[in-house]
This record gives sequence, structure tokens and C-alpha cells, in this order.
Amino acid sequence: MQLSAAPYEERLTAPRTWWLISFLVGLSMALILLPFGTLPMLGGLAGGTAVAAVAASSYGSVRIRVVGDSLIAGEAKIPLAALGEAEVMDAEEARAWRTYKADPRAFLLLRSYIPTALRVEVTDPQDPTPYLYLSTREPERLAEALRTAKPA
Repeated sequence: MQLSAAPYEERLTAPRTWWLISFLVGLSMALILLPFGTLPMLGGLAGGTAVAAVAASSYGSVRIRVVGDSLIAGEAKIPLAALGEAEVMDAEEARAWRTYKADPRAFLLLRSYIPTALRVEVTDPQDPTPYLYLSTREPERLAEALRTAKPA
């Protein structure tokens, strides 16, 4: 039996309603191009939908992974040795840390459509970042993966 290389991996995909919005963007482009004829209208429908779908897909393609001795959150790669305690936050506490409790120096991986989050202290004295705020659908599972993957 082979163990998985990644003890935790999550993709923060865009919600289904964003795909409907992508179609509505294409529909509005079709209506804008309607006076120019049927072919430009169909081109506007296809092109507008495609551009909006690519934008939704790229925004929703960010990943959070715990691989080896690192936490990879979007573009950031942080060694687990530089991380402290992880705090699981429910929707209300996560909202507070996104707004009035937020530190401008913190690393925030925000997705407004995900209500729960995990806040992880950064213990590296050379790093000015006080904590990581990670929007996640499974904060308990991510916290457990960080605890088990952290070096002794």
C-alpha cells in the first residue's frame, strides 16, 4: 500500500452560480451585438461566455496543499518549521479576522464564497508576516494535516 504524497490538498473552486453568471455575461454580449446581425450576436455569446468562464476558472483554481515539509497556499510556499499553532475558525470568527481583527501584514488567501477559515501563526523571526489566513472548506482537516506533517 502506497501512501499519498500529499496529506492534504484542496482546490478552492468557484461556486456553481459563477458559471451561470458567465453565461449571463455572454448573453449580455450577444444582446449588445444583436444590431449587427446574427453572426456577431452568436460570436458575442460564445466569446463573452468563454472570457467570463476563463476568468471564473482562473480565480477558482487556487490550491492549498501540505506537501513534504511545506504548506503551499496559492503562490506562497512556507516551510512547516516556520509555522506555529493553527486556529480553526467558524464563519463568524473568520469574518472578524477578515475585517476588524485583520493585520495588514498578514498573508490572506481569501475567497468570499467560503465562510470558514484557518489562521496559522508564523513563528519565523525573520518573517514580518504575523499569520496566514486561509479560506478553506475543511479547516479541521487542514489543521490536522499541518500538525501531523510538522517536524518534531
